[in-house]
Amino acid sequence: MTSRRELLLLSALGLAGACAAPRRSSLLASRLPEIPPPVGDSIIVCGRRFRIDAPVVLWSDPAGYNAYSTEVAFPAQAPAEPPQGLRFAPGRQRADGRAVTLSQGLDAVREVVDQFVVHYDVAGTSRTCFQVLHDRRRLSVHFLLDIDGTIYQTLDLAETAWHARQANSRSVGVELAHIGAYAPGETGPIDEWYVVDEHGPRLAIPARLGDGGVRMQGFVGRPIRPQMVRGTVQGRELLQYDFTPEQLHSLACLAAGVTRAFPLIAIDVPRYAAGPRRGEVRSEVLSDQEFRAFRGILGHYHISADKVDPGPAFDWEAFLRRLRARRALPLASLVAPRALGWA
Repeated sequence: MTSRRELLLLSALGLAGACAAPRRSSLLASRLPEIPPPVGDSIIVCGRRFRIDAPVVLWSDPAGYNAYSTEVAFPAQAPAEPPQGLRFAPGRQRADGRAVTLSQGLDAVREVVDQFVVHYDVAGTSRTCFQVLHDRRRLSVHFLLDIDGTIYQTLDLAETAWHARQANSRSVGVELAHIGAYAPGETGPIDEWYVVDEHGPRLAIPARLGDGGVRMQGFVGRPIRPQMVRGTVQGRELLQYDFTPEQLHSLACLAAGVTRAFPLIAIDVPRYAAGPRRGEVRSEVLSDQEFRAFRGILGHYHISADKVDPGPAFDWEAFLRRLRARRALPLASLVAPRALGWA
């Protein structure tokens, strides 16, 4: 017998009439798109769940990326001498050097965490990013955000991930899957990762990476803006395609959850305080004094002069508008992921 779920799926594909023939049901089922495993909609902070309106895969889930593990995550591609030991620092550290541990609870950790750092991974997909961080560089980040909008949490936010040097102990970090920004004339990686069809540019994961580990099978990723963005970061002219709409939505939802959990993180980014660009989002590194005083959301380039991520295509103002809109919603209005087709 064909199940009700199969009937619904077949109906959506215009094949429901064929379900009257039981012998063909298995054949028709083989033509259905693969359904990804269910995901949750909550991030974990000090062992507590904070619900967000986006798909979340935890480190403890079968398809998760576990930064707590000291084992190589991808043995078949392991380097000859993989790193040993932890990829993170347990707990947090106050400015005065005192430790804050998960066991002390959320209120204690809230006194330390006051920054949210946005990166791009230069890996293209979250699977490759985790492989590089965990199996090769002995680094970590709290969240990976893939091209299809899936969020992977690798550690409880009570832990210190190693992702942004001097910001590590006081920050939460997220790596957006993206191949990156490049100087004019040096855009080979962009040419490898994007093709242009009748609808404009779209992501084309290189064949050497298979499906890239993207959770949503058959996902077609397109940048929010169809044209490549040209801009300046750290005084360097760079070219970059935009992120996907799915990423921007999930990032706003994630940031809303993180800033609810950690109220010291202001919903704003570093801006020029004077001169003709007063009020604009800053496009260069902060001074040590500015960094120490800043509480809020930063790009990696605001922290380190040798970094340019999340790049000139990251639209800070559009992100902040979405984030503020998410924060204005009552918690009870958040939509379960099944209703949005994520499970």
